[in-house]
Amino acid sequence: MTVARADPRTGRRWRALALLVGVIALAAGLASFGAGARTLRLLLAGGRAPEPSIDALEPSGRSLDVWPTLADWPRFLGPRGDGVVEGVLLARDWSEQAPQLLWRRRVGPGFASFAVQGDIAVTQEQRGALELVVAYALEDGEPVWVHADRVRFASPVAGVGPRATPAIDGARVFTLGATGILNALDLATGERYWWRDVLADSGAAVPAGGKSNSPLVVDGRVVIAAGGANGRTLIAYDGLDGEIVWSAGDAAAGYASPLLTTLAGRRQIVLFDASGVAGYDPAGGGVLWRYPWPREAAHVVQPLPLDGDSLIVAGGRETGLRRLRLLREGERLRVQSVWHNPEFDAGFSQLLRYRECVYGIDGGALACVDPATGRRLWRRGRYGRAQLLLVEDLLLIQTDEGELVLVAPGPRGPRELAHAPGLEQETWNIPTLVGDRLLMRNDEEAALFRLPLR
Repeated sequence: MTVARADPRTGRRWRALALLVGVIALAAGLASFGAGARTLRLLLAGGRAPEPSIDALEPSGRSLDVWPTLADWPRFLGPRGDGVVEGVLLARDWSEQAPQLLWRRRVGPGFASFAVQGDIAVTQEQRGALELVVAYALEDGEPVWVHADRVRFASPVAGVGPRATPAIDGARVFTLGATGILNALDLATGERYWWRDVLADSGAAVPAGGKSNSPLVVDGRVVIAAGGANGRTLIAYDGLDGEIVWSAGDAAAGYASPLLTTLAGRRQIVLFDASGVAGYDPAGGGVLWRYPWPREAAHVVQPLPLDGDSLIVAGGRETGLRRLRLLREGERLRVQSVWHNPEFDAGFSQLLRYRECVYGIDGGALACVDPATGRRLWRRGRYGRAQLLLVEDLLLIQTDEGELVLVAPGPRGPRELAHAPGLEQETWNIPTLVGDRLLMRNDEEAALFRLPLR
């Protein structure tokens, strides 16, 4: 009897085809988190660079000036939490004077941004089994102190490491790790004053994409999107001792962070959670209003307050944009939908308002939407999953390839003014602007650039 033997090349071809199909299927499955293209690139390239070890960090312990300044960036999306920078006039032409690289260094993986006060810049990163809070000297990028917790978040959907930006309040910095560890640390030394397990406090589980909700400090309390049922969507901790002051809400957490604003004359904390958007009383945590939102996509983008009584909510390509208006009826607030643009895909890029337009990244392109009607006025360029800052009258765009682009916005269309290289790897972390110094980081490196001024 003759035994048929398979051609080994055929087997290799089938295995390669199966691997390719599997990679494509995995990338498609991750697309709702914006991770599909990244996963595909890493798999085809044989994976990411090895993580730097904690041994590569040698904290100096040197004393730095941490006294607050007008240029500080103390929390997620800047001083007001809206990605807007005032008082900095960037040069409109970089052909003769380009952004200057001041320092560049390896960092551990993670998707947190930097918070800056005085001469110190704080972020979070993963190194092996340790989730770290690291303070770097703004001037030269050298580590000053390190706080370590023995936890690790890693997911094929969302990557490795912590992702929430620290919040600085006076002499303390508050950080939320990817598995829910809330730390209160001394800003100058890294000494820990207290810590809480937010998920144990709320009864919630670690989300598929990790805890990504940056802390919000309001009236000396640290407000966290905990995501627990039975009145634990939001938890407010005392900033001095970590005791729970109030909690409220029954929805699971999304990936957006709580923000403080005033709508319809009422000061409130707004949160885009897993199943809707709601306003809370910052004094006692009562739910002031709620608007349901479909759960087809991860809720990531911060709502954009608008015109004193409205906000725009971006839910991704499945649900688009919607403008909500709050109406005051005595002591009660009623919410209504003003318009809905179902086609706008903001992904996880923030929205900005400047004069006649709301600007954002729509499916990888820069777009302008009329805030009165929701109609898209234009959509131009290719920037990928970019992040935007509004610096006085200019948009500073960080593309997902790490490039910097300066754009003059307008209702008739954008005008690209300048380009410059930034980081060398895919970059999703939101940049930090402190005066004319721009801090950028991704999950492999961080760098500081000095931007030219007018």
